[in-house]
Amino acid sequence: MARSKVLIVEDETDIANLVHFHLAREGFQPQIASSGRLALETVATQRPDLVILDIMLPDLDGLEVCRKLKRDSATNSIPILMVSARGEESDIVVGLELGAEDYVTKPFSPRVLIARVKAVLRRRDTESSREVNLGESLRIDPARHQVFIEGEALDLTLTQYRLLHFLAQRPGFVRTRDQIVTAVRGEGTVLSSRAIDVHVAALRQKLGDRGDLIETVRGVGYRLTTDKVGSAV
Repeated sequence: MARSKVLIVEDETDIANLVHFHLAREGFQPQIASSGRLALETVATQRPDLVILDIMLPDLDGLEVCRKLKRDSATNSIPILMVSARGEESDIVVGLELGAEDYVTKPFSPRVLIARVKAVLRRRDTESSREVNLGESLRIDPARHQVFIEGEALDLTLTQYRLLHFLAQRPGFVRTRDQIVTAVRGEGTVLSSRAIDVHVAALRQKLGDRGDLIETVRGVGYRLTTDKVGSAV
């Protein structure tokens, strides 16, 4: 992870400089963008490995920046770590729905923030490269972070992709919400079951007629149903 490029999108100079200092000390290549529009311009030209994105910005807010990055196929695989003084669950859910990989609330410890940055990049770097092929219905290509349903590519956020990929590793086996949180976001991340349910609902919608591939196991979690996808190859 050394020398990974990290874009800090923060309009509060003191906070931006503090984060920049700690990232540089840990061996990252940090860069600061003080507005949402500048962040989009910087991502388009610099292609950072991760974006630390404040929600409250002077022009485009962080949620809109996240939405634009995750809707663009050229940038939707860039991990986003959202930062905000607003810690209500509704803000967290919205950020996760849009595809953010993690969420930290202000005030935060620089050590905690750095740990989250490393965890997000580590998960990205260690994801399995083995293709998952479940019958004719579902194919997952980790090398390209793409999912195909009956040959048609789906437009998934990175979190939706990770969730489906995790379930597909052991089709037919039930995964608890805690296991899903750990798999897609890492140890120590606190998310409500509501946040996981939101991700699953959005994923089912994108799967369209094959949304029933993901089965709810009441009181436990979710599983990818083998009777609808066939045997793993």
